[in-house]
Parts: sequence; C-alpha cells; structure tokens
Amino acid sequence: MKRLLLDLTPDELKLAVSPDYRSRQLFQFIYRQYGENFNALTTFPKKIRAALDCEFTIEAVKIAKKQNADDGSIKYLFRLNDDLAIESVALLMRGENADLRAANWTVCVSTQVGCKVGCAFCLSGKRGFFRNLTAGEIAAQVLMVKKDLGLSAEKAVNVVYMGMGEPLDNIENLRKAVSIISAESGLNISPRRQTVSTSGIAPKIDLLGAMKLGVLLAISLHAVDDGTRNQLIPMNKAFNIARLLESVRRFPIDLRKRVMFEYLMLKGINDSLSHANKLIRLLNGIRAKVNLIVFNPYIGSEFERPDQRSIEAFQRCLLGSGLFCTVRVPRGAEIDAACGQLQERQIVSCET
Repeated sequence: MKRLLLDLTPDELKLAVSPDYRSRQLFQFIYRQYGENFNALTTFPKKIRAALDCEFTIEAVKIAKKQNADDGSIKYLFRLNDDLAIESVALLMRGENADLRAANWTVCVSTQVGCKVGCAFCLSGKRGFFRNLTAGEIAAQVLMVKKDLGLSAEKAVNVVYMGMGEPLDNIENLRKAVSIISAESGLNISPRRQTVSTSGIAPKIDLLGAMKLGVLLAISLHAVDDGTRNQLIPMNKAFNIARLLESVRRFPIDLRKRVMFEYLMLKGINDSLSHANKLIRLLNGIRAKVNLIVFNPYIGSEFERPDQRSIEAFQRCLLGSGLFCTVRVPRGAEIDAACGQLQERQIVSCET
C-alpha cells in the first residue's frame, strides 16, 4: 500500500527524497502549487517521478459533497482513501461583498473520524468513533479548502481544530499536523493562526502546553457547574471544571493573546443571568475571552435555541464585568452547519 506523502514533515521528506533541494521542490509542489499527481512534477526527471509514484500517493481526501450558505460559509464532506467521511467548514470572516480570494477565512478541520467524547448536543459522536486521522489527512483539509476557494499560496487562513473529533485524543498527529501546516516552504500558516479546541482532557492540555507549539487554546466549556456539564459533556466526570481550569491556567499563552472559552447557549439550560454571573466568577484571573455560540437546531435534537433577548442580556452581563465577549452569529444553518450534521445527513441518505 502506498504511503501518504502529506504525512511527512519537511525534515522527514528530506530522508525520503534526496538531495535536499528536491525534497523542498516536492513540498512546495504539493502545498504551494496544489500539485495532485507526480506527472505534473515536470521539474523532476521521469525516473524520479516514477519512483515516487510507486511508493507514495499525494491524494488524501476528495470532496464528496459541498454546501454553500447565504452568508458565504461552505461545508465540505471529504471522502478519505478508505472511504470513510469527515467534514470541514470554511467560514467567511470578512469581505462578503469583495473578491472571495482576498477575504479572510477560517477553516475548521476534523482530527478524527467520529468522536469518543459523546457531547449531548453533537451529532458527530452519535455514530461512534472509527479512527484517528493522520497528520497528512488533517493538513489535507486545509490544503483542499484553499485550493477549492482559489486562494493563492501566499494567502494565510486561520485554522481551528474543532471539526469532527477531539483533537487532544489524537495529540501526536495533531502535533505533527501543526508542524506541517506551519512549515515555511508549504502552507506557511503561523501557529498563532492555529487554535486547538478541546472538550477538556486536562492532562493533555498540560501535554500540549509542554510541546510549546505556539498554538492558541479554546475550551468547549458550555456550562458553569459540574452537574450540567456532566450531562452535556460526559468527559467532565473524569476531568471536572475545577481540574480543567487548573490546566488552562498553566497553559503558556502569549501575553497578547487570550484563551477562548466556547459557550454553546441552550434554552433553559445554561442561558440565564445566574449562569452568566457564575461564568464570570469561574474565569476570574484567566486571560479569557468568551465566544457565545447560538445553537443550530437539527431534526431530533432535544435542545432549543435561546431567544435573542436572553443572548444579548447574557453578553451584556459578561461585558459589564470586563470579560471580552463575542456572539458567534449563526452561520450556515440552512446547510446543516452544526457539528456533525452534514456527515450524518450524508451517511443516512446513503444508507437509505
């Protein structure tokens, strides 16, 4: 079976392809020229191209389905080489009325096929866990989105590891993917543009910090007491809020940056002013910013979206305390853009 070339860092590629200038050319061919097959690598002699084609494959993912939202968001269903499916989302941050190739984009990528965490509000975990993604399969999502959007090699995007799966449950491949994505001869996306979003595996937050990758950290908090969080995120029973926040306080963050706390607002569960005040107390002493996420309902969900008045009151309470707080405007609701929905809908349609 052929090896996936995208799994190799620049240093690893030097060991596989010599001399060094050839490995650099090959890395640039993949990540800067969006090369898809060795036949297009015309700067290499045919003999070398044939040898590479015998041992390696460049293709890691294929676009199986793509859905465009009115706000510019794009959701991708990618098919892997073993025919499993993952999803990624491209969020248009600014420039809706400008040339999309010059706009600012954030790419949310998956790190696993399925998920072990089993968050109550998420569809991805409801089908169970299949396997970890390799570093190359993670990096390939960014590469394919950039290519599909027609972005130049020099155009940087923000990368958030918050698609399907728990990134810290696949930490070694995550570490390697960060290295590949940030390589100057490739995508050249600074670690400061890369955010790892975790449900809260406290020991692995410490491990991620010890790796000194320079990435930003986001915590899927979603509740202010252990009883509620246990129901929403079963992992909380092993690593409760107090232990989670202890690890966050130890995480190395650039003094110009903050830890992002993601808070999915669910009607009647965590959206009251009492919850807002508890959140303020929990985050005291942490360089934090809170991202309030408005729930995207899906068929069969037991949860509902809070009304706009509750959302605004919650935000005003946090801002009034001095906490930096934003509300994530619902994006892509009409394209099943909540976590896991496109993949779930596609699988269901295939099975029926």
